[in-house]
Amino acid sequence: MIEFLKKILYSQDFVNRHKRSPKDFIRKRLLTFQILFLYFINLPKGSYQDELDHFFKALFKLDVAVAVVSKMALCLARKKLEYSAFVELNQHLSEFFYKHFKSVKTWHGFNLFGIDGSTLKLFKYNDIRDHFGVMQPNKGSEVPMARVSQMFDVLNRISVDAIISPYHVGERELLHQHMLNLMPNDLLLLDRGYPAYWIFNLIISRGGNFCARISKQWKIVQSFIESGSNETIVNLHASNQSKKECLEMGLDILPLRLRLIRVELETGQIEVLITSLTDEKKFPQEIFKDLYHLRWPVEVDYLFMKERIQVGNFSGESSLSVYQDFHSKVFTKNLIWVLASPAQETLKQTREEDKQEQQLNMTQAISKSKDTLFLLFKRPAEKIAQLIQQIYAVFIYATEPIRPGRKFERNHKVNKREHYMNYKPCR
Repeated sequence: MIEFLKKILYSQDFVNRHKRSPKDFIRKRLLTFQILFLYFINLPKGSYQDELDHFFKALFKLDVAVAVVSKMALCLARKKLEYSAFVELNQHLSEFFYKHFKSVKTWHGFNLFGIDGSTLKLFKYNDIRDHFGVMQPNKGSEVPMARVSQMFDVLNRISVDAIISPYHVGERELLHQHMLNLMPNDLLLLDRGYPAYWIFNLIISRGGNFCARISKQWKIVQSFIESGSNETIVNLHASNQSKKECLEMGLDILPLRLRLIRVELETGQIEVLITSLTDEKKFPQEIFKDLYHLRWPVEVDYLFMKERIQVGNFSGESSLSVYQDFHSKVFTKNLIWVLASPAQETLKQTREEDKQEQQLNMTQAISKSKDTLFLLFKRPAEKIAQLIQQIYAVFIYATEPIRPGRKFERNHKVNKREHYMNYKPCR
């Protein structure tokens, strides 16, 4: 996989596609296209100079982290790099994983994806504010914000598609963009903010399937709850708004044959799921409660991204820097998960005698990958094999028990902790 990705990264066609001007990266400098790419996937979160010094210390095997490249050179070089380089290589990484890795997990033959959105607070610089827009809170001054969304494999922990966009773009619109990555054997798990006829129609038209929590305000849901049935088949008709959306996308507006399923939570509360999986024998009603619960990792991944790899701790003052930081960290996170997936399978086989099932501690895996992971793209093949073995050993050692059944009340308080441009952490 690494050799496959290296071949793409070092190809001139790839460079030409993702440099901002034909004149960029044509002179011999230390910060080449590839070196700049590797710098960003090293998860920089400290000051420019500190991150550069440690990066080149690892790259050149130096004893001391000295200033090899200045922070001004980095500022100038990053203006030449399109963030689309990280997006494309992430697509190649995902495709390789699903095609070649035996450790890929599925649910009843489906790749299981949760789609969900979130927001990121941005720094108050003019270019960033003008591009991404602002949120006006009830109290205080306006805050620059970005909308993010991802199509996340909840079983394999891979962000197949991640988007960061201006704040005014809605989650449903971002879901529409995710559909370019939808495949016929994909099953989408959606929260109750997404259900709409045109979304269901779009998913089905692309050969996909879905299971979504649906609001009780829908008339068909109210009638279903009042009936007392555990499940039923319904024909969903398009609303006027959905008809407009479908016509714009070239979709027909015939009724959709879908299935409603009643789910009772431990609290006694009733939730209703709507799904395109209408075969009651193949997909019995009792499996859907656990199926929808599998959506939870997409929520956890946002917390992981924000707190562990500090995806919101942006390193520049331009909108381009926001895109670069976001997509480079998504790629790095995915690469570590892919490399760790065989280790997780080995862990299950070798720890069967443990009282509690073990899982990889991804916080430790991310931490230990710092100043190491990018070397996979710089060392010769025989060294890469040794390096992967060493990384693999670290993954196996960094484990934690799985504690099933643990529940915590959701804390809806706003986290006031922020990142500050002028006070970057020391490593």
